[in-house]
Amino acid sequence: MDLLQIIILAVVQGLTEFLPISSSAHLILVPVLTDWPDQGLSFDIAVHLGSLGAVICYFRRELAAMSRDWYRSVRTRELVGESRLAWAVLLGTIPVGLAGLALKGLVENQWRSPLVIAASLIGFGLLLAWSDWKHKNGRDEHSLSWQDVAIIGGAQALALIPGTSRSGITMTAGLFLGLSREAASRFSFLLSIPVIILAIGLETVTLVRSDEVVDWLSMLIGIALAGIAAYLCIHYFLAFIRRVGMQPFVVYRIALGLLLFYFFW
Repeated sequence: MDLLQIIILAVVQGLTEFLPISSSAHLILVPVLTDWPDQGLSFDIAVHLGSLGAVICYFRRELAAMSRDWYRSVRTRELVGESRLAWAVLLGTIPVGLAGLALKGLVENQWRSPLVIAASLIGFGLLLAWSDWKHKNGRDEHSLSWQDVAIIGGAQALALIPGTSRSGITMTAGLFLGLSREAASRFSFLLSIPVIILAIGLETVTLVRSDEVVDWLSMLIGIALAGIAAYLCIHYFLAFIRRVGMQPFVVYRIALGLLLFYFFW
């Protein structure tokens, strides 16, 4: 890859990982629309690692408290402090982990189609619009029941369909359950941590078994740029939705979906 391709792909992944517009769709579409060669598995791992570092850095205080209290809850077998939220993040990850293992072939092959992405962008975008319109500035992520966690976790499994958006579908589910926009977004970002770790782990195993040559300089640039873009995205997104809401992202999803239908139908 040349430097321009590295910069664009890293920034695109860093921004779209946490926006409700589907990072996987954009990473699939950029090479299609630009005629660039596929960036390769090693670069995908690098940019996801950058996004992981960004969300861990942004929520470092919350994660420190969650980790400390989770350890105490394991030791005492009681929920203490932030342990409930930590357990919610872990349990909410199980559905997408199981679905990912079961549907790996479909996700990597049959579903990587511009038409599938277009339909997902529009369909789940309209669902996001409805949930945002319905929301009543409700409760925070600490009030989630175990049933709420199961619903959001199940919704997250739908993100295996390219174009759905992992952050978008979990925010949609959170809004339908009565969370505020910020709470739905924060819980979605926290849920991304184990999901990204699992994805990096699976991709790394595949990379080790393959003969792909690793371009370490490209990977380092990708990690840094994706991390910076993702950190800024999280910070400004939370402030943006508090004032404006999700509707601009809905409009973008529908416009992009219609554009894809026009070019690839």
